[in-house]
Amino acid sequence: MYLFNVRVYGILINDYQEVLISDEEEYGFRFSKFPGGGLEYGEGLIDALKREFLEECDSVIEVFDHFYTTDFFIKSAFNDSQVISVYYFVKPQTDLILNFKTQAFDFDTEGDIRQAFRWKSIADLDINDATFPTDQKVIELIKTKWKKNDE
Repeated sequence: MYLFNVRVYGILINDYQEVLISDEEEYGFRFSKFPGGGLEYGEGLIDALKREFLEECDSVIEVFDHFYTTDFFIKSAFNDSQVISVYYFVKPQTDLILNFKTQAFDFDTEGDIRQAFRWKSIADLDINDATFPTDQKVIELIKTKWKKNDE
């Protein structure tokens, strides 16, 4: 039997052309990614993404455009499942009230599971701003999309 791990992420871009990045640490493993996470049984993609933003960012979002779905094999960094990730552009319904950071992994709390958020300019965005290959691919696609929009 093969296990599939379906994940959904939101690409939130502010008025300053910055994208929201989530820096996380779980049991000593640090990673940077777009906000979002795994589907729970019985959930659809949009509902899962809205739940994740409410849990992680305390924010109600509007999901308005599909951007990318994984089109290559990727094994989970956490178990033996195959990861399928879906990315949407999102907008918050109200202003985000988070303690935004300027440095990666600048956590306010101690413990086994920690999270911090930061804005990263699309112009300065680099694949190394994300840990996982699928997020790195999405960064490349975002950069390409914004270059075309500037032309």
